[in-house]
Amino acid sequence: MTTPPPRFDLTDLAVPFVGAPMAGGPSSPALAAAVTGAGGLGFLAAGYRPVDGLREDVAAVRALTGGPFGVNLFVPQAANTAAPATAPDPAVHLSVAAYRDALQETARRYGVELPATDPADDDGWAAKLDAVEELRVPVVSFTFGLPATTTFRRLAEAGITTCVTVTSVAEAEASVQAGADLLTVQGPAAGGHRGTHRTEGVPGEEPLAELVGAVRAAVGVPLVAAGGIASAADAAAVRAAGADAVQVGTLLLRTPEAGTPEAYREALVSGRYTGTAVTRAFSGRLARGVRNGFIDRYTNLAPAAYPQVNQLTRPIRAAAARAGDAEGLALWASPSFAAAPAVPAAEVVRRIVLN
Repeated sequence: MTTPPPRFDLTDLAVPFVGAPMAGGPSSPALAAAVTGAGGLGFLAAGYRPVDGLREDVAAVRALTGGPFGVNLFVPQAANTAAPATAPDPAVHLSVAAYRDALQETARRYGVELPATDPADDDGWAAKLDAVEELRVPVVSFTFGLPATTTFRRLAEAGITTCVTVTSVAEAEASVQAGADLLTVQGPAAGGHRGTHRTEGVPGEEPLAELVGAVRAAVGVPLVAAGGIASAADAAAVRAAGADAVQVGTLLLRTPEAGTPEAYREALVSGRYTGTAVTRAFSGRLARGVRNGFIDRYTNLAPAAYPQVNQLTRPIRAAAARAGDAEGLALWASPSFAAAPAVPAAEVVRRIVLN
């Protein structure tokens, strides 16, 4: 049997900076490689990507850098030990049907048909696990839940370091017990999806530095602090609270290496949008995004039903992207979105951890 390579450790990094995995396009291979090239840990987002696309992304990163990088996987309910799959709930089925009805007018406006939904859709979980194991990705992180202990053991045997996104001390303790090597501690200001381990879970509002301190007191593994970090002072505060590194996403959205659509980039700095909101409207899971027309119209109607809500809104989002219409896009971002600079990713790294 081939001996696996040495496992990645956060101390291997030249700078304590992690590029947040941002599904849906922003986390391109070029962005992951640029963050790694600047001394940090770049990430690919495998969520919503077909497994062949994931393999292509890994190959592209390796063509650009010989340094470490990570791949983030969404944990489907069937594999989530924190909230394993149960029998279909008729109430959820009815709430999804009602949401479909509510979305029809917007779908007609964009000229799209709403698809059938499949609560058992697991985003290619097994195939993606096989891929990251086979490709010996240095770091694999998990969001939306906690895989089985056997998953952590399997990846460790392949020389892969594992990380879990957590939003509470209880989630942190369970993740370490399951076998996670690292934790990403996500605070309430995070852009994009909150990493609660239950679809219906409502994350706390404890400020990031306080949450990091509480998790630091509870577990002994290295911690990456994430959520609303927009300056060197923010990074210093969470590191003083016990984080070993910081994770940044929103400030990378307008870098030339990111795969962020042009309408998304422009919306962040247009002045048209002035705040963010936490919503289930796009995916059925809580996520923070720039407050646009879609969020305003549908936040109070969307059920806690992932992946069904995500499936329903996908053609709307795709049509809005084709039209360059930011009103129908999921503009995931932290409250600091207007500060996202149009500079190379390496400059963002420098501003956050080298100032």
